Amino acid sequence: MMMEPTGDRRTPITPQLALRVALLGGVALALFAVVFFRLWYLQVLSGDKYLAEARVNRVRELRIQAPRGKIVDRNGRVIVRNRQAVVVELDPAKLPDEERENAAEWGKRAGERLARPKGKRGEPIPYPPIANRALEVRYRNLGAVVGKSARRIHREVVRSLVLVPYSAIRIKTDVPESVLAHISERPERFAGVKVEKTYLRDYPHDTLAAQILGTVGEITPKQLKDPRYRGVQQGTVIGTDGLEREYDRYLRGVDGVERVQVDAFGRPVPNSALKREEPIGGQRLRLSLDLALQKTGQLALGNIGGGRPGAFVALDPRDGQVLGMGSYPTFDPAVLTKPFTQKRYEQLTGVGGVGPLFNRAISGRYPTGSTFKAITALAGLEKGLITPGAVIDDAGCIQVGEIERCNAKKQAYGSVDLSRALQVSSDIYFYKLGINAFYNDGDRGDVVIQRYARKLGFGRPTGIDLPGEDSGVVPDKKWRAERNQAEIECRKEKKIPQSLNVYAAGAQGCGIADGRPYNLGDTVNVAIGQGDLQATPLQLAVSYAAIANKGRVVVPHLGREIERANGELVQRIERDPASRIKMDEEDRQAVADGLRRAAGEPGGTSADVFAGWPHGELPVFGKTGTAQTSKGDQSWYVAYVPAKQPIVVAVTVERGGFGAETAAPIACRMLAKFYRVENAACVGGESVTR
Repeated sequence: MMMEPTGDRRTPITPQLALRVALLGGVALALFAVVFFRLWYLQVLSGDKYLAEARVNRVRELRIQAPRGKIVDRNGRVIVRNRQAVVVELDPAKLPDEERENAAEWGKRAGERLARPKGKRGEPIPYPPIANRALEVRYRNLGAVVGKSARRIHREVVRSLVLVPYSAIRIKTDVPESVLAHISERPERFAGVKVEKTYLRDYPHDTLAAQILGTVGEITPKQLKDPRYRGVQQGTVIGTDGLEREYDRYLRGVDGVERVQVDAFGRPVPNSALKREEPIGGQRLRLSLDLALQKTGQLALGNIGGGRPGAFVALDPRDGQVLGMGSYPTFDPAVLTKPFTQKRYEQLTGVGGVGPLFNRAISGRYPTGSTFKAITALAGLEKGLITPGAVIDDAGCIQVGEIERCNAKKQAYGSVDLSRALQVSSDIYFYKLGINAFYNDGDRGDVVIQRYARKLGFGRPTGIDLPGEDSGVVPDKKWRAERNQAEIECRKEKKIPQSLNVYAAGAQGCGIADGRPYNLGDTVNVAIGQGDLQATPLQLAVSYAAIANKGRVVVPHLGREIERANGELVQRIERDPASRIKMDEEDRQAVADGLRRAAGEPGGTSADVFAGWPHGELPVFGKTGTAQTSKGDQSWYVAYVPAKQPIVVAVTVERGGFGAETAAPIACRMLAKFYRVENAACVGGESVTR
């Protein structure tokens, strides 16, 4: 009998083990089946679809810029148009592979750096060196023609290759025709360089209305995410400010498209141009501006204003159409149609953002001075604090709390009623009215005068069709409390002792408020347009328009119509309807009488300015204002003329002195131009101070 070797014995497979093996095998078979089916689906059922998509993926679209629509004044005179400019570009397909590879690597590293949190990004990624000696020579040849260094051209090429590797690289915009001829005659020195034409905005009237027209530029990555630019492609030229931005969807037009084939590396394939779609030009925007009035206002603001900052607004009080709007200092918007240096940009923005780009007409916050007295008067009349015929004694000074307040030069006007108080601009009359308003307010804390001012549009944007409008300030108890709380929070954040005075805190970055509660002095200041009250020239114009049209508070606007290039009407631009406030006609007439006397009767604050004016035919209802600021007196003048073609004009000049000296003559020049009055004096008043 033979015995089996003990080494050949195997343990019998248990039922449990057999079951596990079977399960594992089934899972493996199922997974294999899924993979097999997916491969079969991709290759057999969907093969044609993905082949078509792969072919489409080889096609790139190059944008063809559409000309933007023109902007014209109310009479069709062109304010903004287009002109063709020569641009020098580099064909990316003609660059060496090494330059493209270096750019791709730089772009990758720069992208990784930007992905890190701010503060942890480290130093900027240095640009790679120029690929080879031959390319450097090419850059130098090109730079000698366009006025750039080879190094600068290289940096621009690298950035462009990273952002849009298949698109032409713009080296210089708006070069002379001589450059075009020079490059065309020497193709061997400028390999890959091509000269194209593009559209740039052109301004036939130079600085005219520069701040309201706005600027244009290529859309930014942040703007691409804005819903208002849905569907807009990278590289599209859009309006970035002013009317160009507000009406961009009409002015922009539709860019054309040229489709080209590219290889696996994104490089254009030579002679591969496919279908081309021509661009569609933008529509024309007709404004309410009167070009002649605009020119007059800007010249007067610059000349009479003596080069000091200021602004003007002219409105049609019936519907809020803006007939003129200007801000000084101004600038030539053509400068911003081409690349510019950081230094130039800083010059335009100015210190604190109040340089030539700043539109003082809608964004300049100023104390209004005595121009606000008309609003104070209407508020007092509505509340019953005064009556048109009630007389007070103006002795030149009055004690308010612990402070003595006086008229300018302590001038005493004797017995004055409302009309006379407005004519001579009696501060004492309105100080007393402010005192009554404060003590008749009860516990509300927003005071009679402030409530009425808000009805007329102060303390909020007017709704004009321009970006960047300031709301101004109408100070009251609530506003004061909010400012004090902001000061407390600021000091906590900056670790400034709460006991420190406001001036010392201001030197350390706070100084928002002094912590005191709202008091009588605040209301007395507001009554004469001083203190914390601040408004824009546009808000003053809107409030006086409401006086002119019996309580209708209009929404000012510049855009009137959208037209085709030939002037054919496409649509009228609808604006928000005017609101109406309760304004008793007898009260309004009392205020209007005082404004008329101020401009048209001896002793009126602007009577000297309007000497020789035909007051019988074209009565001027105007008010001077002189607001004291830390930088000097703010000169104001606001007036309306209720003629067949009515108008409201508001003018202010920083550090311009008394209202009759600077602002009133500017307004007079504008009114004289508008109504074709040739014998108006329009010179500063010397005997009148307010």
